[in-house]
Amino acid sequence: MESILVGSPFTGHTHAEDEISSQPSMWNLVADFAPSVLELLPSKGEKVAVVGCGSSWFMSQCFGWLREEAGFGETDVYVGSEMNFARHYDRVLAISRSGTTSEVVRVLNQVDAPSVVLTAVPGSPVTQAATKSIVMDFADEVSVLQTRWVTAALGLLRIQLGLDLRALVPQAEEALASDLGDLVSLEQIAFLGRGWTIGLAHEAALKTRESSQFWAEAYPAMDYRHGPISIAQPGRGVWAFGAIDDDLRKDILHTGALLETSTLDPMAHLIRAQRTAIAIAKSRGLDPDNPRNLSRSIVLD
Repeated sequence: MESILVGSPFTGHTHAEDEISSQPSMWNLVADFAPSVLELLPSKGEKVAVVGCGSSWFMSQCFGWLREEAGFGETDVYVGSEMNFARHYDRVLAISRSGTTSEVVRVLNQVDAPSVVLTAVPGSPVTQAATKSIVMDFADEVSVLQTRWVTAALGLLRIQLGLDLRALVPQAEEALASDLGDLVSLEQIAFLGRGWTIGLAHEAALKTRESSQFWAEAYPAMDYRHGPISIAQPGRGVWAFGAIDDDLRKDILHTGALLETSTLDPMAHLIRAQRTAIAIAKSRGLDPDNPRNLSRSIVLD
């Protein structure tokens, strides 16, 4: 598959770039905000369903894995359109930046369990449908792309599980200052994750697809050898969030593909992926603030 340049490079400054750059300060704001709302999140020991769409679904995947790994209790994760209403939960957690996503509103209106929504917009439909609301309006965005909202929402949830988010701020700054090298010139990237970072891999792939009309895929790292590695070659990339198996590393390098890894916390490494997505979009003459066929929120009739 050949790379397709849509037009001359886009030289304008974008809201997405500002929002990506704001993440170190945003993480400090989230850390300040967290003590006032942590008691609203599902308690340790509760059986929980976490629901979202798009980027919020991927952050739900991250949190679900981390919550169970931390011993907080059984946690199922659903994309909004596929909620299993036959299962009993002690609490439902929904994530929606816009607060208007139709599938999430439907879930909140139909579940029997108490619910809490994490959103950026006060007074939105999800806040009216949920039992309780956590509103981080300071993390809202102008761009259609979700960037700082993603890490702000996940950062808050990770704080509940014991993360010192302030300690990651220098890593966010490092990700912002790092050179992207050959990443922007690649014709394809496969993003890999293990455990909770599988959600980050899907989010990074989504960001490059929607911002740049770019060929990006995402897989659990150990499943990459079960077929997808067949497309790896020079000029293409494999991006790993977190540590990967040494044998898998050798197999990837043997293909000639560029392998992107980092010792940064995977959430900080996601910032580097966000920057790569924006740079690819601009190199193709695309405005990443306004992706083709997309709007800020999906509201169904």
